[in-house]
Amino acid sequence: MGVSNGSTLLAEEGKNKTCADKCSFSDHRQLSHYLSLLCFLLTIITLLLTLCLVQITSLFQSQLAVQKNKLSDVTSRLEKQSQSYRLLFSQYPALNQYCSVSNSTTGERRCSSCPAGWIPKGEKCFLFSQDRADWISSQYRCMTQGGALVRVSTEEEQEFLWSKAQSLSQGDSYWLGLRSSGGQGGWRWSDGSLLEKGPQFWAREPDKSDSRELCGRLTPGDKYVKTWFVSRCSGQVRRICERRKATLQ
Repeated sequence: MGVSNGSTLLAEEGKNKTCADKCSFSDHRQLSHYLSLLCFLLTIITLLLTLCLVQITSLFQSQLAVQKNKLSDVTSRLEKQSQSYRLLFSQYPALNQYCSVSNSTTGERRCSSCPAGWIPKGEKCFLFSQDRADWISSQYRCMTQGGALVRVSTEEEQEFLWSKAQSLSQGDSYWLGLRSSGGQGGWRWSDGSLLEKGPQFWAREPDKSDSRELCGRLTPGDKYVKTWFVSRCSGQVRRICERRKATLQ
């Protein structure tokens, strides 16, 4: 009985060991299968990512080439435009008065409807001089700059001139385009038009019986309405020049 039982136990242990070995082998095969499947999936994913990366790189390079071509085209156009501008300013030097160079490094220009140093107001440009001269010389100097001694056409214009003269002159007077030849000629602007047909801002009315050749000046005071004075035309004072704004036709 003892031997029989022992044999039975050994047989059962052998069966259990064989079953365990078979189960362990089966588990290893299943794990190996899963690992192979995982490697395959990883390979597919890697290939897909590589393909996407290649397509993205290709698209980026294509777009970069297009942008480079566009930039090259724009640069070429700008260079042609710059050459045209340089040729234009060399052929018409007067344009330099209206388009001064604002950046000496790039050659960039800033254009205005008035020449450099002139102040725009309405349809006119005004220049308040720093130097002094008699009326005739002042008119000549305004003409050499494409203008004339100022003619005051409206009350608004008078107020503007008074305000600017007050801030710039430090008490100095400015020649206006007013002149009287004496006798019955009356007061006229430098363009020949009669003063009596427009507004007047005399501090004291001129003596109509005075036969001397006299000129009008603006001396800024507390109020703009009484700032015109009569002076000998030989006086040395500053001047206000005017010219029309430039327009593009």
